[in-house]
Amino acid sequence: MGSILGSSSRDASKGALAAVADKAKEITSLAPVIIFSKTYCGYCQRVKHLLTQLGVSYKVVKLDKEGDGAVVQSALADWTGLTTVPNVFIGGNHIGGCDSVTEKHQAGQLVPLLRSARAVET
Repeated sequence: MGSILGSSSRDASKGALAAVADKAKEITSLAPVIIFSKTYCGYCQRVKHLLTQLGVSYKVVKLDKEGDGAVVQSALADWTGLTTVPNVFIGGNHIGGCDSVTEKHQAGQLVPLLRSARAVET
């Protein structure tokens, strides 16, 4: 499968990183919930399980399956400050990783965010 970002370069030069960051930002607007993930990550699985339990439809970008996944992760780190996965966006807004998503859920803040993004039924 080709890269969702359309770049075959593994070189993370500043210009390339900026272009990838722009494309990552565009991707976050393509669906109400976007998870940048890795297939073997337990924290990613935990977030996906929680969202599935809540009835959320979400899109996953599997960084370990993308040819330029490492560059994408670097661009996300520069943009969001989060160097790890999962890196979750709801309604185009950066939410954070597993701990942030879980904390928002425990505080009763996650479902309202999901509803406002139209990711779950009201």
